[in-house]
Amino acid sequence: MTLLDLVLLLLVLALLAALFLRRKGGEGEARGEAREILEAAKAEAKEALESARKEAREILEAARQEAKALREEAESRLKALRQELEEEARARAEALEKESRRRLAEAEERLKAEREELRAERERLKALQEELKAERERLKEEREELRREAERLSKRGEALDARAMKLDALEEALKAREAVLAEREKEVEQRLYQVAGLSPEEARRLILERLDRELEEEKAARVRAALERARVEARREAQKILAQAMQRQASETAAQLAVSVVPIPSDAMKGRIIGREGRNIRTFEALTGVDLIIDDTPEAVLLSSFNPVRREIARMALEELLKDGRIHPSRIEEVVEKAKQEMKTFIYERGEEAALEAGVVGLKPGLIQLLGRLHFRSSYGQNVLKHSIQVAHLTGIMAAELGLDAGLARRAGLLHDIGKSVDREVEGSHVEIGIALARRFGEPPEVIDAIAHHHDPENAETVYAVLVAAADALSAARPGARRESLEEYLQRLEALERIALSFPGVETAFAVQAGREVRVIVKPDKITDAKATLLAREIANRIEREMNYPGQVQVTVVRETRAVEYAK
Repeated sequence: MTLLDLVLLLLVLALLAALFLRRKGGEGEARGEAREILEAAKAEAKEALESARKEAREILEAARQEAKALREEAESRLKALRQELEEEARARAEALEKESRRRLAEAEERLKAEREELRAERERLKALQEELKAERERLKEEREELRREAERLSKRGEALDARAMKLDALEEALKAREAVLAEREKEVEQRLYQVAGLSPEEARRLILERLDRELEEEKAARVRAALERARVEARREAQKILAQAMQRQASETAAQLAVSVVPIPSDAMKGRIIGREGRNIRTFEALTGVDLIIDDTPEAVLLSSFNPVRREIARMALEELLKDGRIHPSRIEEVVEKAKQEMKTFIYERGEEAALEAGVVGLKPGLIQLLGRLHFRSSYGQNVLKHSIQVAHLTGIMAAELGLDAGLARRAGLLHDIGKSVDREVEGSHVEIGIALARRFGEPPEVIDAIAHHHDPENAETVYAVLVAAADALSAARPGARRESLEEYLQRLEALERIALSFPGVETAFAVQAGREVRVIVKPDKITDAKATLLAREIANRIEREMNYPGQVQVTVVRETRAVEYAK
């Protein structure tokens, strides 16, 4: 109970007491007592009020102290809570930072993997482009071969027409002879009827068989004699010219590969070549267009590219960087640019050396530059520049033997494959490109004709094209000049034997001398000596139609008759 409640209670008691006294006593006494009680109550109430005020002030002061304590406690709790929240926020921030770093690392790994995949895809695309280009070149060569085959068939058809006319004349002569023979046949029939007692059908059959044998032997003998005369005369002249040319000329061949090996001082140099995060190797590959392969090969790195000029520039630049020791992107760019300029000089020097070696003068600088590019071009493993020099020498020797201009012949032989210097950058076959280049640099018509027809001399307008075609075949067909895979070699031998065995009367066939001769063994009871000559020619014609081969293939038909008897 509070002090205010006590004061109120005392006032109520005083009033009750006054009422009670008023009822008991008189009204005066009651008033006096009531007044006294009232005064006492007032005094008591005043005291109680003062006491209540004092107590209220004490309670207010205590409340203020308690409120101050509560405020301080709340501030301390708030400070502690704030520190806890800050620590929790800091922990969460660290966790989020770690999570973000982890996610960033994962994203970088994924990006790196995607870059590797993109690079591999770019390499595959590059390989597909090279394959497509090679396939396009092969299709062009096949199209050119089909065109030449069509022209050859057309000429052969004209020859067959001429032969048919000759056969018609022979047929007329045979008809006249048959008329004479018919008269004789009647006489022979009469005599046969009388002597042998044969019927007309039997006698006619015997006569026709004998006549067929005589005509077949006579035809084979004439064909064999004509072929032998032509072969002997042509072989005599050709052997004399080719022997003189080949014994005076020989050159080595160099196979240009798609990979170059560059030695390094130590394996520690590989890290410097790669650079920080691979920046050096990326810069080098971007500037040179060559793949730099760094693997477990000790003290060596590989340069891979199908373009030999780019590969040689990269080799020169990498050797210069290894010698200098300073390997960084700006230095790589400087050295690669220097290597490109040196390569231009090197190519021009190779062109000058080739022209000097071949004995050709008066070539324009642009043509010499293109000629030097052939140093980095190969065909079936044979260096095209060495091949061109050899063709120039062979052509000049044959032209001198025939009394022609040897200098012009060497010029035509040296430039016959000039189109191969830029056939990877310019659309078209090397023949078409070579013709355009020769016309642009003002070469003589004989040189242009040799470039245009060194693969089909039948359509040539000058004899120089024929000589260049012959020298080209000699240089490409001689043993060791060009590489040939074992599989292709075996397929060619099998094809030769299969063609020979497809003819009736052939017992067995062997491809010998690396596929340059086919020896055919025939059954003597089915193939006569006269038919052997015709069979050899038929096999040779079929080989010409169905196969592609360098040089020529000799067909030898062997017919052997043995008589065996035993003495007992």
